[in-house]
Amino acid sequence: MNLRRCMRFLVGACVLAGFALILTPDVSVAADAVKQASPKTVKAAERAAMESVIRDYLLKNPEVIRDAMMALEAREQQARAAQASLALSANADKLLRDPASPVGGNPKGDVTVVEFFDYRCGYCRKVSPDMEALVASDPNVRVVYKEFPILGPDSVLAAQAALAAHKQGRYSEFHKALMVAEAINDVSLDKIATDLGMNLERFRADRVDPQLSAVLEANHALATALNISGTPAFVIGPQLIPGAAGVEGLKAAVNAARQALAKK
Repeated sequence: MNLRRCMRFLVGACVLAGFALILTPDVSVAADAVKQASPKTVKAAERAAMESVIRDYLLKNPEVIRDAMMALEAREQQARAAQASLALSANADKLLRDPASPVGGNPKGDVTVVEFFDYRCGYCRKVSPDMEALVASDPNVRVVYKEFPILGPDSVLAAQAALAAHKQGRYSEFHKALMVAEAINDVSLDKIATDLGMNLERFRADRVDPQLSAVLEANHALATALNISGTPAFVIGPQLIPGAAGVEGLKAAVNAARQALAKK
């Protein structure tokens, strides 16, 4: 159990014990002290009485701690969900309609899947076939790709190369190639571009275009605003889904988003 969880455990236990004290007639003096006095003014005898009752109560009723922690966790999850919902709503344009972000699937699809990813992320590579399967199985899914290089210089190099390929209309093919590339360096990137029949000179120039760095910086700022710190991460309708969801998880989220749209 980490320090934060330990503190939450102790606070929850003390709160419950406080209620137990108030409800226990045999320790009315201690209960009055809890309600009327600050910790600094509680007498030693009263403090000892409170501590004794707290200990006895928790030993006899340990399930109240479990129930309180479950309630606390549920409340915190609700708070996080509400905060995420507000952040998604406030950043909807940046998520869904940023002209600098490549779009895949059906550009006019009714449900948009926004993916934050890093080409060097093993989980991103694992989920890449699931994304392809999702698009293949649902012709009304729109995909927005958010390059989010967080695993070092090679990640940045790959992201810039993919965005440079986007300038030549070859983003989708380049993206797929990078997801299975054994190495990411100047030689391997040039080879992918050559194999795709791209203009190599333009590709090399576009890769160092300051505008691409600005795009990546904007993606990082957006991820920070949404409290996204790892990859992959998906935004599907009102849901923020961290981690590799798998094809069935992605389909379920798309269906939920579609149902939510139908109710509006």
